Amino acid sequence: MQPPAKEAASQISRALISSSTNSKPTGSWTRSLEQTLHQLGCRDSLNPSLVARVIDPHLLRHPSLSLGFFNWAAQQPNFSHSSISYHSILKSLSISRQFNSLEKVLKEAKSRNFAVDPSFYRPVIASLVKSKKSHEGFLILKDVESLIFDIGAETCNSLLAGLVSEGRVDCARKVFDEMLVRGVSFNTLGIGLFMWRFCQDYQPDLILGVLDRVRSGVSRFDGSIVALLILHGLCEVGRVSEAYNALEELRNRDCKPDFMAYRVVAEAFRSKGPGCIFEVQAILKKKRKLGVAPRAIDYREFIFTLLSENLIYEAKVLGLVILEGNFPIEDDALNALIGSVSLVDPCSAMLFFKFMLERERMPDLITLSNLSRNLYKHGKSDDMLDVYNVLFSKDYFTNLESYYVMISSTCEARKVREAYGVLQEMRRKGLYPDISFYNVLMDALCREDLIRPAQKLWDEMFAYGVLFDNMLKKGVMPDAAIYSFLLACLCQDSKFEATIQIYYKVADQDTTIEQAIVNPLILSLCKGGSASYVVLIPSKLVIGVSSFDLIIEINFVFDDAAQQFETAIDHLKQVMAASPSLLQEISTEILALLACSSNPEPFLLLIQEMQHNEFVPTNDKWKAISRKLLTSVSVDCPSDMSYLANTQQRLQLASNECHCVSHFLASRLCSSSRLAVRVLFKHLKVEFRVELGDCIAQLVNLKIMFQINYLSLWDGGNGGQWFRCMLELIIGTE
Repeated sequence: MQPPAKEAASQISRALISSSTNSKPTGSWTRSLEQTLHQLGCRDSLNPSLVARVIDPHLLRHPSLSLGFFNWAAQQPNFSHSSISYHSILKSLSISRQFNSLEKVLKEAKSRNFAVDPSFYRPVIASLVKSKKSHEGFLILKDVESLIFDIGAETCNSLLAGLVSEGRVDCARKVFDEMLVRGVSFNTLGIGLFMWRFCQDYQPDLILGVLDRVRSGVSRFDGSIVALLILHGLCEVGRVSEAYNALEELRNRDCKPDFMAYRVVAEAFRSKGPGCIFEVQAILKKKRKLGVAPRAIDYREFIFTLLSENLIYEAKVLGLVILEGNFPIEDDALNALIGSVSLVDPCSAMLFFKFMLERERMPDLITLSNLSRNLYKHGKSDDMLDVYNVLFSKDYFTNLESYYVMISSTCEARKVREAYGVLQEMRRKGLYPDISFYNVLMDALCREDLIRPAQKLWDEMFAYGVLFDNMLKKGVMPDAAIYSFLLACLCQDSKFEATIQIYYKVADQDTTIEQAIVNPLILSLCKGGSASYVVLIPSKLVIGVSSFDLIIEINFVFDDAAQQFETAIDHLKQVMAASPSLLQEISTEILALLACSSNPEPFLLLIQEMQHNEFVPTNDKWKAISRKLLTSVSVDCPSDMSYLANTQQRLQLASNECHCVSHFLASRLCSSSRLAVRVLFKHLKVEFRVELGDCIAQLVNLKIMFQINYLSLWDGGNGGQWFRCMLELIIGTE
């Protein structure tokens, strides 16, 4: 039994949304989703109503899933879409602003003669107009011209303005006529731009007649702005006398020219030379008598309307008229002009920028960012730097946000040196950049392959604690590894006080991390040449240090040898009292370090003192390390061999430990020089010589035995006799 349609739609949509989370990219339509639908077994119950219920409301915000499901349904046997399923997919694509797909589905629905709500045409046409594809929007409107009134005045006026801007005057005339016939009202955008272009090709009587037809309807538009656009259009093509005559005609039609309109005509006459001085004076006289002051708020709204429709050129022209006449303009409109016009005409954008500064006003940060980016894209990086220098001289940059715009823009323009200079200037002013500044600058350095400056900047980030502070601000608590690395970097930079301060912060926040970072902290302090700071760490934690490297670093970095030795013994006594097992580990590591030290004397003193205080353990590991300490001694060097013999005596190795050491030493003696061996045996105790002889007997090459004719001396077990014979052969008798 099939579930009800509402329940089935909910089940299908949940399955699709759940399965789509595993697709790449997330939410895209894949074959696995089709398999999910087959597993649900919904093919038999599939119908247009169910498809519509799945899409609306469940998949409205998932355009890829809704369109994929719509297309999958169309491929199933014995299924065909109806107007209800088309309506649901059109709604989904419209809400999600998938205009390309929306246009295709609209054409498909129309080809199948399905009724489509006119509201779906609005976003498609509007999108095409803003994409400078007004002619395609015109073709769509032409196919449904009977629905033009329902499509709406806003869409039709937008299309009319777009066609005019793109030079499609013939198509614009058809839209204009259709709007008149069907009673669609005109607004300032549509009629203003249409009349601007229309008046350039037609006689004044026809122009005014068209205006009369528009005014006789239900249209509502700003007469002063339309008058300015008509007069400007006439003057652009040199029809200045006609523009002069149109001043009165427009005023009689309730399209009162304002001061800007009079100035446009006057300047057009002035540009023709001194012979037109009479006309200029006459226009200025009319301006004072009949003209009205332009309303900045009306022009502000119209400029924003032009920019919202991506009619940047028209907005620029209107802005320049305002600028050249030094007329009032709202700050936000001027900001919008600077940012938008810089996309297509950076030189004009700079004019607007200078006009703003002359009025002692400043651009907002969004405008500055857009202007900088567009200047760079047009190859005007020097102009961008000039902008920043001017603003800098006017104390524009006062906070992190404004400085970030400057640094990010200069980095994008590959002005890395200037960006780094800004960073230094910030610090001089007491402003400390956060992680975002370093990220931008680091990215720019790496893109320019400036590795060494990038490394310097990285070190600077650690020195100023930028990374650490950023993690804390975001609530990300660093782990022990991050803290250890940060503290090590600070110690390398000799910032020991900052190191200890961070350690105290950690101690207050998390004792577990505190205990974990003590070892690397002490090591970093000592390697940085400031072991004295270790006294600031609680003694209970220092006693817990188990790494021998740390103990040596603590106790052998001081200049005073006596203080080194006493400090080491005191520390070992503390460890002995706290943890005898820990002392064994430390003792073993001391022996290991003795074998590889270039200055072993302090370690021998320490080991002897440990034996005297009974700190030395008697376990197997200690015996093994006794062998290890000999590995670094050269058997060819008499001084090393003398030290080796002294080591054996001073460490007072037991007989079983002597065997371990002798076994290793015998293997080294086979390749030794006679001088080295003589020195060694001169210092060894008698019992150790016998032990060494037994080891030699086990390791010597038999081939050598035959060569020296001492094979008869081998008695199988008398290692001492064999040792004496070998000794006589190797070093001779004294």
